[in-house]
Amino acid sequence: MSAAWLRLDLRRRWRSLLVLALLVAFAAGTVMTAVAGARRGESAVDRLLERTLPATVIVLPNTPGFDWDPVRELPGVEALSVMWLAGVDVVGVPPEAMAAQLPPMYDDAAMRTIERPVVLAGRVPDPARADEAVVTPAWTDHWGHGVGDTLTIRMHTPEAVDAYARGAQPAAATGPELTVSVVGVVRSAWFGDEPGSTGGIVFSPGLLSEYPRNLLGTENLVRTNALVRLDDDAGAVPRFRAALAAATGRSDIDVWDMEEQFGSHQRDVTGFEADGLRLFALVAAVVAVVLIGQSVARLTASTVTDLQVLRALGMGPGQARRAAVAGPALAATAGAVIAAAAAVVASRWFPIGTAARAEPTPGIDVDGLVLLLGLLAAPVLVVLGALAAATVALRASARPAQARRSAIAAVAARAGLPVAVVVGTRFALEPGRGRASLPVRPALLGSAVGVLGVLAAFTFSSGVDDAAANPERVGVVHDLELFVGQHDAELVPARDLLDAVAAVPGVAGVNDTRSAVAAAGDGDGQLAVLSIDPIGEPLPFVVSQGRLPATAGEVVIGPASARGLRLGVGDTVELTGTAGSMRLAVVGIALMPQLAHNVYTDGGLVTAATYDELFDGFRFRAGFVALEPGADPDSVVPGLLAVAATFPGGDQVFVAPPELPPEITELQHIRALPTALAAFLAVLALGAVGHALATAVRRRRHELAVLRALGLTRGQCRGVVMTQATVLALAGLAAGIPLGVALGRTVWRYVAETTPVFYVAPMALTAVLLLIPAALVAAALLAAWPSRRAASMRVGTVLRAE
Repeated sequence: MSAAWLRLDLRRRWRSLLVLALLVAFAAGTVMTAVAGARRGESAVDRLLERTLPATVIVLPNTPGFDWDPVRELPGVEALSVMWLAGVDVVGVPPEAMAAQLPPMYDDAAMRTIERPVVLAGRVPDPARADEAVVTPAWTDHWGHGVGDTLTIRMHTPEAVDAYARGAQPAAATGPELTVSVVGVVRSAWFGDEPGSTGGIVFSPGLLSEYPRNLLGTENLVRTNALVRLDDDAGAVPRFRAALAAATGRSDIDVWDMEEQFGSHQRDVTGFEADGLRLFALVAAVVAVVLIGQSVARLTASTVTDLQVLRALGMGPGQARRAAVAGPALAATAGAVIAAAAAVVASRWFPIGTAARAEPTPGIDVDGLVLLLGLLAAPVLVVLGALAAATVALRASARPAQARRSAIAAVAARAGLPVAVVVGTRFALEPGRGRASLPVRPALLGSAVGVLGVLAAFTFSSGVDDAAANPERVGVVHDLELFVGQHDAELVPARDLLDAVAAVPGVAGVNDTRSAVAAAGDGDGQLAVLSIDPIGEPLPFVVSQGRLPATAGEVVIGPASARGLRLGVGDTVELTGTAGSMRLAVVGIALMPQLAHNVYTDGGLVTAATYDELFDGFRFRAGFVALEPGADPDSVVPGLLAVAATFPGGDQVFVAPPELPPEITELQHIRALPTALAAFLAVLALGAVGHALATAVRRRRHELAVLRALGLTRGQCRGVVMTQATVLALAGLAAGIPLGVALGRTVWRYVAETTPVFYVAPMALTAVLLLIPAALVAAALLAAWPSRRAASMRVGTVLRAE
């Protein structure tokens, strides 16, 4: 009997069952795609590191002719690759883009015994060939050079290389030209792409072997650094730092821990992205269960009502339940299969954000566990919901149902509002009973959730936009940078120049910023130390805890350095520089200005007096220039360059805007998650409201026919449905707007504190003002077809059928 009823039910309700199958496919496919994407993205960094023999540390003496042989012999060193800070021009690629690429010259250990990349296409270059190179994926995407393409490079003359090594400003290369073939697209932790970058190109070691004078010059002035892979023992990095200092007699050699610089940060970002996807999946699943579940309940309950005739002929309660559940179960199974197929296809675009730049095997991916669970869970949830609804409906059929009345509809009636408004309000807020019942709660909930999701996404995006538009949120509190020296050598009399720059019209103040690396604690940690030395107005450094240093013996440190060194406000830290040691009191946590070897979350700020007691020179020296409010940086730059030109060597000084941290780009990638979730919730909301409108016209056609017989016009009939849609939209706006703003701010606060970004409560007034008319227009569009059906019904036919 159940099979016979299923065949009949499929013929009668195939449209409703098809809609249910598509809803299940949409919801389950979204959830499966998000969960599989989260699992894939969260493991991307570790899977990349497992395959690429990653460097453990980057050693940056930046010293010409540095002897690396003793470093190779240090305990724990398994591989070392020297890199030369040379450069070439690529014809068709702007020089400033090339300047942002990885140091281009490596020995033949790179890509073989250390940082052996994943080859996404082609192969690695032959170290004996001068005319081969590989590129990173972003290079191919931006510049269009892929495997099999050729490009022309132009090298500098030996004399120019020597001049640049002594500090001269780089100019266009005028040396030999060479046609180079792109033989591969590669990816590793080091040979990778920064957020927003245009990619990197890595030449074969054969180029350096064939053209040493055009890349290294003739005076051995080109500085070298190295990638070093250590053994896996715990404490390998601190031991290496101590051994390096002992072997070289220098405590100021910068040693970057790649786990901190790449692994830890990337895991944090990809973990956040994965958490976001899991939260997306959880919210989507809960909303789908509630909205689709109530539709399943209504469909099942109406089926039970139709089965009452067969029950009178002997159908038992168990048979009735099976018959009522069969249709939804079949639709859910079909939807789950479609969802699994869609999730496999969608995996081509996952993982997202930072994880996508670390994924070693991009493309289609089949997560069998997620697909299997999805294939089982979707039909099971629908069947359980249908069984519960059938059981309740069977029990309720024995007693008359009490219709719930809406207080709002009653107020509208007592106020004497038009009939169309009163009836439409009742349709929107009163579920009714029996075969005339309506999915009121799913429609109201769906409308509210849709508004909430959209507004929360806009509020979060407003926070991201605020961070991108206000660099001070990430510690960038100056407008221009003048680079005036490096490695203890000044290009010009630095202090005299900066004093003159402070007097240039439009300049509010300049900070004379010197930086060097100090050993921290017992020598197993390092801290990039920068000086606070204002000329004119001090820079408004962003302090999240405590205060700026006011006297000698005080330091403010970045949040990442505070975590790494286990320091907080009120603690003390021993710093050892090239001039001596000091015990400093930590008086604050602040976002740092970036200068070559530090990022905005690490380093320390000290007074000029403290800096002078720690160091007898500098690694880098720059003037951080803050402009007066309203001053245009482009109009101030010529004045700065003109002042610099009045000093000997001033033609070597260059001015540039500060570089924003890559975290801003990472945030802009993350913003896609709430936007996608909002789109998902909006689609479900539109589906729930549209279903309620269509169902109202179908199930309450008898009431409409009676009202038509009593004088309700076709226009008033349309007004009933339009009022129903408007009430649903207004209810969603009333509940969704405050909750959406609160949720968006809560999510942004969490992201801002995690990144970190200085938190400012985002405003979404424009989104609210746009959302209100958009919701009302969407409701009106959804009501267009049902209102037309309501107005065109044949009154006599409906009344005779009832």
